[in-house]
Amino acid sequence: MKFGKEFTAQMVPEWQEAYMDYIQLKSLLKEIQRFKQISKPPTTPDGLKRKLTLYRAFSGLTQRNNHPTGPSSVSNDIESHAIFVNSVNNGGSQSYQTTFLMSSDEGGEYEFVYFRRLDDELNKVNKFYKAKVDEVMKEAAMLNKQMDALIAFRIKVEKPEGGFDRSGEMTRLASDVAASTAAFLNTLAFSKIMKKYDKITSRKASKSYMKMVDNSYFGSSDEITKLMERAEATFIKHFSNSNRTDGMKILRPQAIRERHRITFSTGFLAGCSVALILALILIVRARKLMAKKEAIQYMDNVFPLYSLFGFIVLHMFTFAANIYFWRRYRVNYSFIFGFKQGSELGYLEVLLLSFGLAVLALTCVLLNLDMEVDSTTKDYGTYTELLPLILVLLVLFILFCPFNIMYRTSRFFFLTCVFHCICAPLYKVTLLDFFLADQFTSQVQALRSLEFYICYFGWGDFKQRLHNCEASNVYNTFLFIVALIPYWSRLLQCLRRLFEEKDPMQGYNGIKYFLTIVAVSLRTAYSLDKGMHWKSLAWISSVIAAMVSTYWDLVIDWGLLQRRSKNRWLRDKLLIHNKSVYFGAMVLNVLLRFAWMQTVLGLKVSFLHTKSLVAIVASLEIIRRGMWNFFRLENEHLNNVGKYRAFKSVPLPFNYDEDEDKDE
Repeated sequence: MKFGKEFTAQMVPEWQEAYMDYIQLKSLLKEIQRFKQISKPPTTPDGLKRKLTLYRAFSGLTQRNNHPTGPSSVSNDIESHAIFVNSVNNGGSQSYQTTFLMSSDEGGEYEFVYFRRLDDELNKVNKFYKAKVDEVMKEAAMLNKQMDALIAFRIKVEKPEGGFDRSGEMTRLASDVAASTAAFLNTLAFSKIMKKYDKITSRKASKSYMKMVDNSYFGSSDEITKLMERAEATFIKHFSNSNRTDGMKILRPQAIRERHRITFSTGFLAGCSVALILALILIVRARKLMAKKEAIQYMDNVFPLYSLFGFIVLHMFTFAANIYFWRRYRVNYSFIFGFKQGSELGYLEVLLLSFGLAVLALTCVLLNLDMEVDSTTKDYGTYTELLPLILVLLVLFILFCPFNIMYRTSRFFFLTCVFHCICAPLYKVTLLDFFLADQFTSQVQALRSLEFYICYFGWGDFKQRLHNCEASNVYNTFLFIVALIPYWSRLLQCLRRLFEEKDPMQGYNGIKYFLTIVAVSLRTAYSLDKGMHWKSLAWISSVIAAMVSTYWDLVIDWGLLQRRSKNRWLRDKLLIHNKSVYFGAMVLNVLLRFAWMQTVLGLKVSFLHTKSLVAIVASLEIIRRGMWNFFRLENEHLNNVGKYRAFKSVPLPFNYDEDEDKDE
């Protein structure tokens, strides 16, 4: 991989503007190279090469005599006279300035511009680094005071008669610090770009310039390193009983290794899923099952049961894809979501669970594919008809299983967030809470499938594949309630944030969800009563809700459609270099947003059953949500649009105000 791409890939995305602009400097070097290629003398015979070499050497000696410094070596002479580097003190802040001594040479103006831009980049990096170090040191000073108070309180409790030696008990975090380690990546970038300069211009200026870089603040300070050592020592002493091994496991948990067992199992289950899908297609076509009259009864009663697992598996697939691309583009999703470091699931683990559930569901479908009624009992097989219910109970058992199997930490974390969504607005809203609630708004059909399970197996005749759920007023009432639960949860979360943060955007977001609640209610009413007045109301409310939601997706959640952005119609900060991806995603989002309008239009496809069409539209919404997930978190990571920091800042455990102590 070329250094430019590697440099971009390793950047901390939210600090992109603080890195050295390697691409711009490289383009300036290309201009220098282009000029030298145009202006270089024509190719000369071999006999003249020695004369030209002597001319260059003589020319160098002449310059050395004009500026007598340094050793007599020609290379050292060129190096010492190509540039002169020095530091300048401007109002207490140090900056660096390079004087290019060859401006009179042909094309020297290009090199002059290059060094001017190079100095700007060095000063930018140095200023940013120093500002961040100062910020960390201030936080360390506050933490130092808090540690003093915490340790004093502990000693007071454990040894009431003893005193507290402030200097002896506390390892200083913010005092007596020297200087910090390089922002190694930027240092390497300056070294690379200067080597390119030397190669193109046949000068040797990199040594002088890199000496200045090494002497700069970000190149020579080790404050951060010493601060980290002190923080680690303090944590190990006071929070892990002086056991360094245990303390470092908490402070620097090891990254999860991708095990071959998981990779093999995922691949094996994926192959099984494909084989079962092919077997299902071949059996249906060979036996011509869909041409039988019992097929309609199957689609009305059994298909909705298994479509639930299809929705879940598809959503898990999209989430696995999200994790893969978040990692590829270095989106700090683990911290933003608040996952415990080292315990979050990777995309392979999510795919493993997805394919495992897919294999179980497809196996049950094949076993439950019988279209013939028993001639004696006039019933279908009792045990096979109970397979979907057994599978649901198995999934719920695994989800709530208290034993440390099947990723218990992740399961309980998920259940906690679900509980917060259900109990909104009683809990403080975190990003993961409203992010999960948004996922449920795309799983309305799955929630309705759960309602159908209760009705079908509770009051229907599952042995004969018969039910009259749609004729029940209670069932129809819950069609409204179940569909509105996710949107109602999001509305309450917005109101909670509006009350706490006093942010009017949360109020506007709440209006968006209220409009969606109205639209979903009217569409559900139209599906139960095909009156023209319901159709008109459903049309109007659905179009308004779709337009508002689409605008919110593109402008607020994704931060796109910015006219004055340096990336026109996108945003200033992007992780994907191919801008067409963003425009394609915007178009696709609009199309998928309006896909469910077919429920109002009443469109029918001759070769598809109504239940199949509903499942396809629901699947398209899940795919849209998966796409939304990536760009929403990308925008959060780069710009903190939800006011959640994309990098760690641990809150202090309690308030500390010296003025209050003085008053007392």
